[in-house]
Amino acid sequence: MISQLFVLSQRGDNIVFRDYRGEVQRGSAEIFFRKVRFWNDDGEGDAPPAFNVNGVNYFHVRVSGLLFVATTRVNVSPSLVLELLQRIARLIKDYLGVLNEDSLRKNFVLVYELLDEVLDFGYVQTTSTEVLKSYVFNAPVMIDAARMPSLGPAAIFMQGNKRMPGTAITKSVVVNEPGGRRREEIFVDVIEKISVTFSASGYILTSEIDGTIQMKSYLTGNPEILLALNDDLNIGRDYRSSYGSGAVILDDCNFHESVQLNSFDIDRTLTLVPPDGEFSVMNYRMTQEFKPPFRINALLEEAGLLKAELILKVQAEFSSSITANSILVQMPVPTYTTRVSLDLEPGAVANTTDYKESSKRLEWGLKKRLLVDLSILSVQS
Repeated sequence: MISQLFVLSQRGDNIVFRDYRGEVQRGSAEIFFRKVRFWNDDGEGDAPPAFNVNGVNYFHVRVSGLLFVATTRVNVSPSLVLELLQRIARLIKDYLGVLNEDSLRKNFVLVYELLDEVLDFGYVQTTSTEVLKSYVFNAPVMIDAARMPSLGPAAIFMQGNKRMPGTAITKSVVVNEPGGRRREEIFVDVIEKISVTFSASGYILTSEIDGTIQMKSYLTGNPEILLALNDDLNIGRDYRSSYGSGAVILDDCNFHESVQLNSFDIDRTLTLVPPDGEFSVMNYRMTQEFKPPFRINALLEEAGLLKAELILKVQAEFSSSITANSILVQMPVPTYTTRVSLDLEPGAVANTTDYKESSKRLEWGLKKRLLVDLSILSVQS
């Protein structure tokens, strides 16, 4: 059961606050933000998603720069609460179209109505956008999506002009088009998080992909749709020895509750009736060998008694017809580092460099690149 649920901005401002049971003190939001903000002073790194302070369990997730937080005094499953917070954030985004501080403040009445339907005395009732349409009647106040940033991780790569407009999926699922027309559209995104460990010479030591297939549906009438995956898709480590290099082998995967797998083993086709709003059709993990989009080489040399020089080279491995946008390279430095100077190669354009002294981290930003050559970073400690 949940005692409190609140949403904080990056500055710690309390945007939404709902107390369901009255078991936790009212100042819990300030206690939470102070603990998370100054967690590094305790020497334990970033705050974990779940922790306890004076008998109160705090759970939080970061979504679109906002902190969604739940508190309770009882022993509940952290995975359950964290998943609930993610679903609440997704539910609010379905209704508001855009999830940020501005949209929450302009639609606080609708947000409170949603929270009252999702949780009753701290117990979860439903997080389904489709079900809540019958109980929530406030219309959202739409904000200008043109001021919003692009699609984020899904938009880092662009091939020619084949890119979805930034406002294509930033409209509420409960708002019709002008004239009362419904949008008969469905959007599908494949988002992957790649984790690769390189040796000092640039060879791959470990590699892993965590991916998800996301949908956002504006279809009326709940039609049944088919989603066809790669015919060479196989699931399980046992397939590695029996299939060639062209096969796609997933270590494991899971599907949304609306997905029917009757023909999946035969022709790798998913059958589903998409619910309203945004949801994950499939989550998967793969450790099969693959070619990463970037290759990183680093050369560290001693340049003196208290000085070291690092040469960092990042090279694109994808086709020259594809560009990568808004790349950010981050690198931690030793905690005893006292001064850092960063120098880019001559001719580098649209590059930014910064040293975050508070977190002892270097940041190298590239706005748009086909091929990244090298940057020389001098680290003095």
